[in-house]
Amino acid sequence: MSYFSFIQDAISIFFFTVGTVFVFLGMLGLLRLPDVYNRLHATTKIAILGAFGVMLGIVVKVGLNSMGIKAITVGLFLMLTSPIAAHMISRAAHRHGVGLCKESIVDEYGQSYAKKD
Repeated sequence: MSYFSFIQDAISIFFFTVGTVFVFLGMLGLLRLPDVYNRLHATTKIAILGAFGVMLGIVVKVGLNSMGIKAITVGLFLMLTSPIAAHMISRAAHRHGVGLCKESIVDEYGQSYAKKD
């Protein structure tokens, strides 16, 4: 085992570990946070960072071959589509009257989606 291979393995294990920790924190936020809006925030921001960390670990481990290119593509796809999907889910939830948690102080969109008689 060469020195370069050892460094490559150490860096990939670092990215795998960081990615796994972020995914775990995102799923913990999904279980523990009070309402749909906070849960969406946890799953999109934290879990996407975790998934991208795992994909980056794959790229470091296998290099820029076909599997590495697929990992980069999946990571970029997740980073581009997940915030848009979370925005649309939260907007639909707000329009259909899913309430904020009781600790929420301000609802800036409450007036814009008020039902008109």
